[in-house]
Amino acid sequence: MDIKQALENYAETPITRQIALSILKDYKRPNDKINELVKSGILTAVKRGFYIPGPKSKILGPELFLIANHLWGPSYISMESALSYWGYIPEKVYEISSITLKATKVFNPKIGRFSFAHVGLPYYSFGQKTAQLTPKQSIIIGSPEKALCDKIITTSGILLRSTNQVIDFLIEDMRIDEEKLKELNLSEIASWIPDAPKKNSLEMLIKTLYNL
Repeated sequence: MDIKQALENYAETPITRQIALSILKDYKRPNDKINELVKSGILTAVKRGFYIPGPKSKILGPELFLIANHLWGPSYISMESALSYWGYIPEKVYEISSITLKATKVFNPKIGRFSFAHVGLPYYSFGQKTAQLTPKQSIIIGSPEKALCDKIITTSGILLRSTNQVIDFLIEDMRIDEEKLKELNLSEIASWIPDAPKKNSLEMLIKTLYNL
């Protein structure tokens, strides 16, 4: 059996242990074969039981955002990662930030750093969107409004009590362009506040943005 050819069917797709075992079903010791494929660079281990095509396979792997969605779920891309994707912050983001219903977690595989911050329901379910990265890769990502609220809510030490604090946070710290801030849907943010942590900070955010 040509393993590389079989893996071609999973290009741009995270490879679970179940998928790997189905590809290697003819091997008497498939787990040993998986370890061999990782060592040889045909597979890259993201975490135990979760793989992507390795550099020696020459097979196109999934985007980091899609990997994050599968790595610790349910979850969605948020905070700086989502704000960068939507064009709200200028810098390239080197850590993939997500929000999850599960416990807060950080992963540091060879392919990059993935962080997951916990929030509860019903707030978690608000402001999620589907984005198509490639014809085969669809991700769940927070809207710009949700990504900004998530950053405020999950970051310890961010307490917005004045307009000046909000402006400093948005423009100086986050480096969000003022014209982009005017595009945010403030009524949507306001609808989340009854179920959100840090209500006072989000109320001050809305008050400041209304006056831009």
